[in-house]
Amino acid sequence: MRKAIAALLITVTLAGCGGREALRPAPGEGMPVAPAMARAEPTTDDLLTPTPQQRPERVDEILRRSEERQDDPFDLPPPG
Repeated sequence: MRKAIAALLITVTLAGCGGREALRPAPGEGMPVAPAMARAEPTTDDLLTPTPQQRPERVDEILRRSEERQDDPFDLPPPG
């Protein structure tokens, strides 16, 4: 039983090590058509690269330095 489990584990591990090839459309299919105002048809790398809107930069630090808050005339206590 242990040998069977070990053989299965090795087979699954080796299956995940497959070769990497360049991406191509499926047989009989073509690349997507170029957008209406595009000058050229996008390449595979162009289609796979996320735009800044799809993956925005993360801003961790809002304040660059400690600053005293300015007086806010609209910051009033609740009516009571």
